[in-house]
Amino acid sequence: MDIKRSGSQPSGRGQAEYFTGTVRIDPLFTAPEPARVAGASVTFEPGARTAWHTHPLGQTLIVTAGHGRAQRWGGPIEEIRPGDVIWFEPGEKHWHGAAPTTAMTHIAIQERLDGKTVDWMEHVRDEQYQG
Repeated sequence: MDIKRSGSQPSGRGQAEYFTGTVRIDPLFTAPEPARVAGASVTFEPGARTAWHTHPLGQTLIVTAGHGRAQRWGGPIEEIRPGDVIWFEPGEKHWHGAAPTTAMTHIAIQERLDGKTVDWMEHVRDEQYQG
């Protein structure tokens, strides 16, 4: 058994290479081999969002606070709220983040494939984010 005590893992800032706006990442867990799952709590300030990206084995988001947005490539922007659970299929190009005037926090869960959980792409342009 391994217990990660609250506050024992430092928060990090979302890198500008992968995020637009102010984003805080709080690591929750990374399971040891042979398990592949990892999770983090991610807080987006109003208007903040990820760049377009994919996950080799998919991703689950669980919205815990606020109001946000998510979009898969070619699909409409979806409003997301606390209690919503979002699944992105392996290789599905997407982004997610806060609403324009409201922060949003979600738990992100994904698995590693050959040590990799995400493939980052281009930033979401303001016109794309606004819909």
